[in-house]
Amino acid sequence: MELNPVSELEYFNWEVVLRLGVAAVLGLLLGLDRELRGHAAGMRTHGLVCFSAAGTTVAMLALYYQLDGARADPLRLFEAIGAFIGIVGAGLIVFSKGKLHNITTAAHLWLASVIGIACGAALWPVVVIGTIISLVMLTFLRIVEGRLFGPDRKLDEDKRD
Repeated sequence: MELNPVSELEYFNWEVVLRLGVAAVLGLLLGLDRELRGHAAGMRTHGLVCFSAAGTTVAMLALYYQLDGARADPLRLFEAIGAFIGIVGAGLIVFSKGKLHNITTAAHLWLASVIGIACGAALWPVVVIGTIISLVMLTFLRIVEGRLFGPDRKLDEDKRD
């Protein structure tokens, strides 16, 4: 069996550390909103999802270039991460007593995976724009919704999501 060349530890790559580190930090930041509101998927979950997506992307891109693209399709990583997040999201979403719960948290995890993929691929403009827009949607729009529609807009009794 033919394997890819080994990546020696002595060739420690600070670019990889940057990509994975930024993904971990941004994942934690994205999960802060959920954590502060007491939701099931908080900082650790978002940090792990974002970091894992970045790690998968870095590994797939490295393999692609090591194998000269002959036996690797980097676009399949989007399918794999999308399928995984779909399973996790479906597990989070609950329909109870005629009300839907955790849909924002599931979408938020999907967002964390997309930002993680962008970090892993070093698509820094996508990372910055995606993070800023998502933080605006999660924090600023929550304030606007509360002022425009009032607290009665919430669908669940505990008014957490």
